[in-house]
Amino acid sequence: MAQFLAAGCLAVLLVVVATGSLSRDAADDEAVDDARAVTLVLADNVVGPALPRGLVRGRPAAIDRLDRAIGEQLEVADLRRIKIWSLDGTIVYSDETRLIGSRYELDVEEIEVILEGGTDAEISDLSQPENRYERDLGGLLEVYTGLESPEGEVLLFEAYYATTGIDSGADDLVRQFRPITLGAVGVLMAVTTPLMLLLTRRARLAAEQRERLLATAIEASNAERTRIARDLHDGVVQDLAGSSYQLATISARGSTEPELSAELEDVSRSLRVSMRSLRSLLVEIYPPDLAVTGLAAALDDLLSPLAASGIATSLDVSLKEDVPSHLVELTWRVVQEAVRNSARHSRASTIEVTVVLEGALLVAHVRDDGVGWDQTAEPDPGHFGLRGMATLVSEAGGRLDVRSVPGSGTTVTMELIVL
Repeated sequence: MAQFLAAGCLAVLLVVVATGSLSRDAADDEAVDDARAVTLVLADNVVGPALPRGLVRGRPAAIDRLDRAIGEQLEVADLRRIKIWSLDGTIVYSDETRLIGSRYELDVEEIEVILEGGTDAEISDLSQPENRYERDLGGLLEVYTGLESPEGEVLLFEAYYATTGIDSGADDLVRQFRPITLGAVGVLMAVTTPLMLLLTRRARLAAEQRERLLATAIEASNAERTRIARDLHDGVVQDLAGSSYQLATISARGSTEPELSAELEDVSRSLRVSMRSLRSLLVEIYPPDLAVTGLAAALDDLLSPLAASGIATSLDVSLKEDVPSHLVELTWRVVQEAVRNSARHSRASTIEVTVVLEGALLVAHVRDDGVGWDQTAEPDPGHFGLRGMATLVSEAGGRLDVRSVPGSGTTVTMELIVL
């Protein structure tokens, strides 16, 4: 939910910035269009009808008549300067009298407006010599359109507007759009936030239900495994143990024939081997209660069946009683997985298990003298279990390291911090 709200706020910010920029562009275009419209009105209804004969010839009397005719009518907001140009680039009239009679080269766009009509607008380049008297007026927008003198000559009417007024109009337009934008986004957030709350709650409830089902399944699995292990231990294992002892007793009697005694001893030995294998299977089916039997006894039960396979084992466990139970259980699982891998895949003749407490560090080593494997090659499928153990160890704040060299065996080392 926090991520959604953060993303929503970011989206709102982006929308506001984007719409603000777009609204600003639209407002600028609207303001320029307004300036074009005002210029056309001035040219067609104010300046054009008032143009006297002789203006294009530079006659002072014609200039004075035009001044008197349009002087008060040009008091338009934000209008700062007007100029009337002839086709050869001569300024035939301006409210800045010092420019009258000056000649400058016209741009292609200005000539096209004179000859073809229409309007054009652009930001004034105040560095140009024809604009030298406008430099103290601030930013200006120049808009020009065509005129025709009484003599029938084409002229260019140019009006200069302060950009501050255009910016102010654009700001007004943006302010009109802003409540609409923010309101729409606010409504969207107001509608989607409750929906996200509902979806989040449903997802949380579904996750809790899955966790309960998983916990129930695990409990049922553990209960079933416990029942199977208990039935085997109390039934088959005890029967095998009783049969083994009974056969050993019979074979030890002096009245028994030597050959029969030897056969009975072999059968008794076979039963004991089967009993140890079955006990190992019980350990596989259901791990021992480490709080009762202790880690050393559990690991001894894990290693004892390997002797029947011709694998020599050694075990050294040195732990204090105050080691947290979850770390002891994790140690058991890691050592069990490492011993299984060594017994199944390494073809080792010796497996050594060491579990010691070095200061605040619980260290477990499982070493074998087997064939090893190339850690740079494709992963050995037999080591996927250790990868899973590595994840569990990492989640517990520890480290699991597997080192193997072809022909030199494998060493699995686990380190856990005991808090």
